[in-house]
Amino acid sequence: MIVAGSIVGSGELIATTKAGAEAGFWLLWLILIGCVIKVFVQVEFGRYTIYSGQTALYGMNEVPGPAISYRFVTPARVNWLMIYWFVMTAASIAQLGGIVGGVGQAMQMGLPLTEKGRYYNEFGDLQTRIRVTETLITRAADRDDRQEEANQKETLLQLQGRLDEQGARYLSLRRAIQATGKELAAAQPESAEAATLTGELAQLKGDLKAIQTDIEPIDDEIWATILGVVTAILLLIGHYRFIETISTVLVASFTLVTVGNLLALQLNPDWAVTPQEFLRGLSFRFTPTTEAIGVSPLMTALATFGIIGVGATELIAYPYWCLEKGYARFTGPRDDTPEWGHRAAGWMKVMRCDAWCSMIVYTFATLAFYLLGAAILGRIRLIPESSEMIRSLSVMYEPVFGTYAPPVFLFGAFAVLYSTFFVANACHARVNADGLQIFGLLGQGEATYRGGVRFLCGFFPLLCVVIYIVYPHPTILVIFSGMMQAIMLPMLSAAALYFRYFRCDKRIAPGAAWDICLWLSALGMLVAGGYLAYAKTPELIKSVIGLWS
Repeated sequence: MIVAGSIVGSGELIATTKAGAEAGFWLLWLILIGCVIKVFVQVEFGRYTIYSGQTALYGMNEVPGPAISYRFVTPARVNWLMIYWFVMTAASIAQLGGIVGGVGQAMQMGLPLTEKGRYYNEFGDLQTRIRVTETLITRAADRDDRQEEANQKETLLQLQGRLDEQGARYLSLRRAIQATGKELAAAQPESAEAATLTGELAQLKGDLKAIQTDIEPIDDEIWATILGVVTAILLLIGHYRFIETISTVLVASFTLVTVGNLLALQLNPDWAVTPQEFLRGLSFRFTPTTEAIGVSPLMTALATFGIIGVGATELIAYPYWCLEKGYARFTGPRDDTPEWGHRAAGWMKVMRCDAWCSMIVYTFATLAFYLLGAAILGRIRLIPESSEMIRSLSVMYEPVFGTYAPPVFLFGAFAVLYSTFFVANACHARVNADGLQIFGLLGQGEATYRGGVRFLCGFFPLLCVVIYIVYPHPTILVIFSGMMQAIMLPMLSAAALYFRYFRCDKRIAPGAAWDICLWLSALGMLVAGGYLAYAKTPELIKSVIGLWS
């Protein structure tokens, strides 16, 4: 099983940048906490595996609480934690549908298969360049650079002159939506004027969506299908080592490019992150209503909290890696001998070191994506959504790479998203085969388990393609999964506390300082996941339903 390739994935590339675009710099502190806080739970799950030799799901099913007993293929007893895990896993599979859709969009931009796909690329590129130029005009006016403002206005006229009738109509509608939105924000709530503006805004958005629907190609769906089939074949024939090596190199390269992109951005006065903006992001304050973009920046950030760095699904998958290739395998089955205690203590030190080093790497990567989203997408008010997700994200690289931005980003997006798709399907096959045995839906025994893994390796990639074709909104799929995983985090922290105090050998038990940090981590996850579950679930469901209309 390959875990390395999933460290920087859809959580960083899609969810984090969307959070930055919607919230601006204000919620940087929340993203930072989301990266650091999970390390303690991750290590406790690994400690449990070294102690017991069991997988995460079997350990979670031991946690006290309500449970149900029944019999399907085999007798089963499933507790409350496993029931929610089943729900979260369904959302996580949907997330993979969004990821393979994102890869399909990247391939469509780079290698369109139809004439409609080529037109759509030209249409989208031109509209995006117009939005960027409009922002540059505003930025030049703000700093009273009249020459630059005049140059950008000339560029804008040239770009608008290249629009066909449909493109001009689209641009007119977008500008009308922006103007009407500003009027609505200034109007008195519950007033007749506000009601009128709300109706006008809905009509304008409907007309804009009609144009988008009319010109959208199916190239992304074709590419997603091809990649889903290829992934299923690769997983079935077991070429893990090859994909592991390639994906790790590609993801690491793109991560370095992204960090370099952020640093180079500081040389551009139009897009640079100022010290004031960075400090604002660490002020532990929420985004003011007047600066927020989208439905709810806080909701997006909290959902992102669940999947950045080591997300809930990675926390559960981590012990499987420990058993197959890592620390628990090298330690061996637990016994009372001093030799086992010495080996276990040594591998615990290695595991903690690895966990903290990984955290540093993915934290820097996550912060880079967030700051790029805030500095570029937030300033031009461009939220990565639906069929325009990949194109919108590529804008983050244009100020530095110019005309080379699309190929640079498409290469990176393919590397990050496809490696995540491949790795996550491999992980899901193993974890879910284990889950099927716990739920009594699959017979016991190693041979039966391996057969289940093999079947799911072929089934899950194809299911993900179907999900994307039926619901082609990758950003929503990723954010929805993030929400479900964020809600899962308090439950996983409860399991970690149970492992720490009731399933831990004294020879590898941590000290008081670690215990304090573990409790603080659990409290932080409870606040984030609990608030999201209590206050934001109806809002997200409403957003998802709205996209169907």
